[in-house]
Amino acid sequence: MKLDLSNVKRELFQKRHEIRPTKIHRNFLKDPEGSALIEMGNTKVLCTATVTEKVPNFLRGTGEGWITAEYALLPRSTPQRNVRESRSGRVDSRAIEISRMIGRSLRGVVDREKLGEHTIIIDCDVLQADGGTRTAAINAGFCALYDAIRFMIGHNMIEENPIREFVAAISVGIVDDMFLLDLSYDEDVRALVDLNVAMTESGKIVEIQGTGEGRPFSREELNTLVDLAWEGVQQVIEIQKATLGLKE
Repeated sequence: MKLDLSNVKRELFQKRHEIRPTKIHRNFLKDPEGSALIEMGNTKVLCTATVTEKVPNFLRGTGEGWITAEYALLPRSTPQRNVRESRSGRVDSRAIEISRMIGRSLRGVVDREKLGEHTIIIDCDVLQADGGTRTAAINAGFCALYDAIRFMIGHNMIEENPIREFVAAISVGIVDDMFLLDLSYDEDVRALVDLNVAMTESGKIVEIQGTGEGRPFSREELNTLVDLAWEGVQQVIEIQKATLGLKE
């Protein structure tokens, strides 16, 4: 009897070349200038955008704006409860590092002179964590940012859209000697190599965070992972455009 391996091969191809099922819910909250809830697999992140008419001290009088981000895990977003930072009395260095990555990724595609002296704060709260929370936050954060920009134009706070191009992020890794896209938590903890990649719509890299968790990796493997990340980023950008009503 001949075994039908077509479904197995299809699933393997999808895992290597397709992101997890992804939905972005736009305007999830009524009060923020922009908001988006993203679901990537079982990971769920809520992002909001708040517009303020002030900038950090180092930008005062320059005519340039700023975009910053804050990231946090809700206490039961993981199997074991996370103690809130306000109760633990210590700074969550991981959250700070992820916040900075989100901010850098979003600032990388914005003309801050066109933003004027405004700051947009992107708050990213992980409701459920199953791998790729920082990349999901960037993807939803961009949608929240885009709608905040629409709000600013509609309220005559700025004259034109300062966003140069779309940006998205995805995780890639080597798991069980296979190159995989958009890792879940179970895959991430087994990964020999793990990368988080943020890229623009034109294929430019904003940031790569990568580690050889189980072993060092070669330049050729790095190139393969970045190429795979680019496949995932393009898929996410298509979803972002559809969410924002920009897809033809």
